[in-house]
Amino acid sequence: MRVTIPVDETQADSHLPEVKPDGSGVGINYADQILKNFKLTLTDGRKMMAKRRGLKITLTIGDKQGEAIMRRMENGPDVKNIFRRALEEAAQNAGATIFIEPNQIHLEV
Repeated sequence: MRVTIPVDETQADSHLPEVKPDGSGVGINYADQILKNFKLTLTDGRKMMAKRRGLKITLTIGDKQGEAIMRRMENGPDVKNIFRRALEEAAQNAGATIFIEPNQIHLEV
């Protein structure tokens, strides 16, 4: 099953550290703006949500859960790349595949 999550990149880009400093160095405000769109119910009835706590991103799809840490040293210094890599790892750990396109995120569950 493929799920498309719409993302308003102009809204998220206004929370990048260059525009609105957050002190984290990995863009936690940017991550929060993208992750808030992940709370939904899939067509098969499973609930999906993503949240951030500290530098850890947790993606829950039904009863499966995947976690990843936003790592500046390995994936930085670009904040968008740090977030994308962590989101890809969290999705993989939850048993899903993620494809990121402009203004959309596709999740293959």
